[in-house]
Amino acid sequence: MAASKTALEGIRVLDLGRYQAAPRAGLVLARLGAEVIKVEAPGGDESRATGAGGSVRGQSPYWVQYNSGKKSIAIDLRQEKGKEVLRGLVKISDVFIQNFRPGTIDEMGFSYETLHALNPRIVMLNISAYGQYGPYRDRIGFDQIGQAVCGLMAMTGYPENPPTVTAMPVIDRITALHGTIGVLAALRERDISGEGQAIDVSLADTGFSLTEIPITHYLGTGFVPERQGSRNPGGLSNVYQTTDGWVLFVAPSQRIWPRLCDFLNRPEWVDDPRFASRTERSKNAAVVEVELARWFATRTTEEAVDTLAEAEIPCAPVNDIPHAAKSPQLWERELLVEVPDPVAGTIHVSGKQIKLSRSEMVVGSAPTVGQHTDEILRDLLGYSPEQIRQLRSEDVVR
Repeated sequence: MAASKTALEGIRVLDLGRYQAAPRAGLVLARLGAEVIKVEAPGGDESRATGAGGSVRGQSPYWVQYNSGKKSIAIDLRQEKGKEVLRGLVKISDVFIQNFRPGTIDEMGFSYETLHALNPRIVMLNISAYGQYGPYRDRIGFDQIGQAVCGLMAMTGYPENPPTVTAMPVIDRITALHGTIGVLAALRERDISGEGQAIDVSLADTGFSLTEIPITHYLGTGFVPERQGSRNPGGLSNVYQTTDGWVLFVAPSQRIWPRLCDFLNRPEWVDDPRFASRTERSKNAAVVEVELARWFATRTTEEAVDTLAEAEIPCAPVNDIPHAAKSPQLWERELLVEVPDPVAGTIHVSGKQIKLSRSEMVVGSAPTVGQHTDEILRDLLGYSPEQIRQLRSEDVVR
């Protein structure tokens, strides 16, 4: 038997997700080789028109990062005939992804119990702000809400400034990964039991997974962490200005400390009780930071990073987006890949964040609204040309 080219060959996913967390889970599955069908309303997913900074030659850079490599079917799920199309797809699919408010998918007629009755092997991924149960189940939320409720915002920024959200949607992205891991685990368990199951992940839960260390510390000692800016309270990590930019310097470990002392020509610091542990170094960080600031101030960013790398001391340039876009790491590792695009001509999309030694990663283009509707109805559900024309005339599909 020939080996499959992709890790998830033969797996079909129905993606009803909107915005980021749910569609991103679908995108990861698509990259791993699953056939992912984006189920959209006839007017298209609203995130097609989303994106800070405007479009790229008419295309949303937001939309393509979460939906490239998927197929699109446009169905009016308010009509019974539209629901019948989706029920048909459920019967022949492996995974069903949705991130409506808890209870909404049930009202639409696609609860897990309904899906299970149609296809006992179906795996359902539910993503929401606070989870399918719990004290805030019915509240709506986005990435920033997850950052706020878990304490992350209160710890981000500088002490003299208000709590700060991260520039990028870390909660959405990690929630997507939690959901993807849950799907893969459920598919593995299905190989044993023969049945699918429902998965429940949320933005708030993801947030609390990020602050579990300081929360544990507080519960055990009553210690309340304060905002530190770019300084890591557990070591000598901070940002420093060079002659042409900024660098992030990181030296938290006991093994790196002697290297740093040697590098700064301060061998006496190795046995200095002020720096005997991470805790002590944190208390006396200002002494070391004066030396570091003086050293960085006379060097370019490239010179500083290369010199410290040679000394095996962690340091990285604080790239702005133009510099990050030119990083050889980005291109040699294929983290972004330029693909044909039906709107922009070409556009860069999320590439190969996961490398498997034998299985290929699949990177494709983002579909137009309902681009694969006829193909899916005809090839997967067996609809005749006349039936498809009838559904179109009734605005059930687009």
